[in-house]
Amino acid sequence: MTDYTCMNGHARTQTFVCLYLRLCHQVVLTAFQQEKEVKLKSSPADLVTETDQRVETIILSAIRSQYPQHRFIGEESVAAGERVELTDLPTWIIDPIDGTVNFVHRFPFVAISIAFTVNKQVG
Repeated sequence: MTDYTCMNGHARTQTFVCLYLRLCHQVVLTAFQQEKEVKLKSSPADLVTETDQRVETIILSAIRSQYPQHRFIGEESVAAGERVELTDLPTWIIDPIDGTVNFVHRFPFVAISIAFTVNKQVG
């Protein structure tokens, strides 16, 4: 039987994830006013920065250390060519800086978006 302790221990998981979100929040705030190296992904409106990649790495590493059996779909990983498939397995879906265009132009309307799915349903 598969152990979905992340869903069963929802409060513990939420606390764990929030700890790393606070760290990532500081990374984004620090980078917000700095010059950014910006790369194009699929179009001029589809951008990625070093901060996007750093935040995704922090979140993926943290969750993977706690839940190594879970799967991940990260926006920047997918954009870099990583092949993923949404299955019934526990899966974290991450957009490290939702609103990268705003971030690049220093408009303060950005978020770190994380969803968790089991059986292809957001929990």
